Amino acid sequence: MTARSVSVIVVSRGRPALLPRCLTGIGQLCHPAFEIVVVADPAGMAAVRAMGWGERVKLVPFDEANISAARNAGIVQAAGEVLAFIDDDAVPEPTWLTHLIAPFDDAGVAASGGYVIGRNGISFQWTARAVNALGEKVVLDHTGEEPFEPRPPEGYVPKVEGTNCAFRRDVLAAQGGFDPAFRFYLDETDLNMRLARAGARTVMVPRALVHHGYAASARRAADRAPRDLTEIGASSSLFLRKHAPNADADAQRAALRDTHRKALLRYMVDGALEPRDVERLLAGFEAGFAAGLSREMTALAPLPPAPAPFLRFRRQPVSGVSRHVAGRPWNRPRLRREAADAVAAGDIVTLFRFSPTALPHRVQFHPGGWWEQRGGLFGRADRADPVFRLQGFRERVHKEWAHVAALRQCDPSSPIS
Repeated sequence: MTARSVSVIVVSRGRPALLPRCLTGIGQLCHPAFEIVVVADPAGMAAVRAMGWGERVKLVPFDEANISAARNAGIVQAAGEVLAFIDDDAVPEPTWLTHLIAPFDDAGVAASGGYVIGRNGISFQWTARAVNALGEKVVLDHTGEEPFEPRPPEGYVPKVEGTNCAFRRDVLAAQGGFDPAFRFYLDETDLNMRLARAGARTVMVPRALVHHGYAASARRAADRAPRDLTEIGASSSLFLRKHAPNADADAQRAALRDTHRKALLRYMVDGALEPRDVERLLAGFEAGFAAGLSREMTALAPLPPAPAPFLRFRRQPVSGVSRHVAGRPWNRPRLRREAADAVAAGDIVTLFRFSPTALPHRVQFHPGGWWEQRGGLFGRADRADPVFRLQGFRERVHKEWAHVAALRQCDPSSPIS
């Protein structure tokens, strides 16, 4: 059976150092038929060319602070049957795309969403959620790893995350893509509402995993402390106008302001913000909310077919085999050389570095192209595990490898080394 063609769309602005890491991870995807569409500012475009990827991906110049318009620019150039989205500060597991597009074997499915792993590389940032016309979100209680079609509470619709979602191109293009009035925040949520209103079906895919780092931007610091809430305020009132026009805007503004204030005070207590920052940020939210009440909204026109043919990405070289290397922190240079050599040969590599401590574990995708898990031999990976557990080195390596091996093995019939 011919593999379904997929366009992976990455929007990048102001993060030329992170974009190559994201693309390196995408370049290790197991799915055999995908193209990469990069929508980027001049620095991002230069970073892609510096990788030597200028002819291997579709480059779309875009330098406006409007993620919806940027995504639409990517959609226009994308020629895949399915369009998948990921952020430039995220990295997918190698099997991400294979799992994410599997639900599209059902002709009635229009969208899919995966789960998102947070900064420590282990705990979930987002799983399955639903949203209502007020923009209120709830977590959907679900166990198991198989794809499922959510059954949200009354008044709610399934919500996918912008950094881990996919749509049929024809459905998304017919909807006009993302609404450019949402320059930042609630952009994919608005799309979720429109798709649900059109009767489109969405499937959640727990095994379609993306690691999301929450990199610094003009709107938040590296520790996720907000720097500016203006566009969040604008999108919030815009969302109400569009999806809950009869709602009491003043009451909703007050409720949202209180929610943001509580979050800002937590950052202040942690030392990430000063008292004067709280009032400044809340003033920005208020100004944005007021601006959103009068921001122009226009009917979305369908997006055109791609002007250029599908540009299939080819890994160089490729083995499809996943393997691991393991050792102590003092062996890091040798371990990384071994990992780099295996990556150069086309393998998907996981490096384990365990110290004789009870330090909690962290997982990151190294810019060199391998997954690296570090922490104490006796420390916990899953944050629900005991803080300390006595175990041998080989036992720990086997346990952690068993946890991730299937996620990083392209061909299930291949032996795992």
